[in-house]
Amino acid sequence: MHGYTSVLIMGEAKRRKNLGIPPREKTEDINLPQLDKKAIQQKVRSILYKYPVIPFLFYGAAIVILIGGLFFVFKSFKIA
Repeated sequence: MHGYTSVLIMGEAKRRKNLGIPPREKTEDINLPQLDKKAIQQKVRSILYKYPVIPFLFYGAAIVILIGGLFFVFKSFKIA
């Protein structure tokens, strides 16, 4: 019983050493690409200048979803 609990508490490096397995190879760090914020801002602005109706559609959809959610809550809980 005592030997089994020590296996559970033992770290991976010690367990590999006891089993005669070589240490695990270290992996290289993943280099994530750097984001160019200025380029993204200019791309978004050019799209908004090209299609100025997008913000109105976005806010309109958000208001419709909010009103629909309130209607659903009132209807499901029979508040009104």
